Amino acid sequence: MATLTEGRHAGGFLVWEAFRDYSRDTVTLASGAGNLAPGTVLGKITTGGKFTQLAPAATNGSQTAAGILWGAVDATDADAPGVVVLRGPAIVNRHEVIWPDGATEAQITAATTALSTLGILLR
Repeated sequence: MATLTEGRHAGGFLVWEAFRDYSRDTVTLASGAGNLAPGTVLGKITTGGKFTQLAPAATNGSQTAAGILWGAVDATDADAPGVVVLRGPAIVNRHEVIWPDGATEAQITAATTALSTLGILLR
């Protein structure tokens, strides 16, 4: 018998949000960000205001968590639009968010605090 594996769904990480039209917005993901899955924690690049995957060691603004990607986006070769949960009130399943490879507990705690400041709570 074949084994079936269900992938991630757009917004599958979201437990609750008060106002869909308030908490989400369309943003530009920077070229080179890669093929990102729903639930990826994002940082906002200070110069230009584009988003990319959270990069805790960066110094361009993307080291601070600024939102969570709603649906899959491929920004490998070019800038791409994507829907992002940018503000709360919202509650997110902490087991469904995607952190950057190699992120330490301290970096995850800092990002969780930054998201909390935006009103996005991980539970």
